[in-house]
Amino acid sequence: MLAKKIKYTDYNGNEREETFYFNMKSSELMDLELSEQGGILQTLNKIVETKDGPKLLEYFKKIILGSYGEKSPDGRRFIKSPELSKAFEETEAYSELVMSFYRDPKTAADFVNAIMPATIQEKASEIGKDNITEFVNK
Repeated sequence: MLAKKIKYTDYNGNEREETFYFNMKSSELMDLELSEQGGILQTLNKIVETKDGPKLLEYFKKIILGSYGEKSPDGRRFIKSPELSKAFEETEAYSELVMSFYRDPKTAADFVNAIMPATIQEKASEIGKDNITEFVNK
């Protein structure tokens, strides 16, 4: 799980810094992997090779909003819903997060790595891969 502090200015002109939570369970990652012909990495490779900026933005939006949620008070659940994702998307915090990816591609890679289940991160390190970071920096 990633707890990401984001500084932004709200629509009343107030500067804010809030912590937002992002997480992707193994089952959600599998759904995403199986939803793409050839899987996630092949899809991302194709997007980068063709320099398809709009498609890259669409894909990162899918990852960001698909991983956004709120922890239950007891920590047993990570609550996600279309309504919660839409509410986050309507904030300047969302805009700031997306723009940070454009300013520094490593930020995007670090974000994706951080939201992955710990078991996936462990397997990637076992085989000597830096997961998505290696892909983005190639």
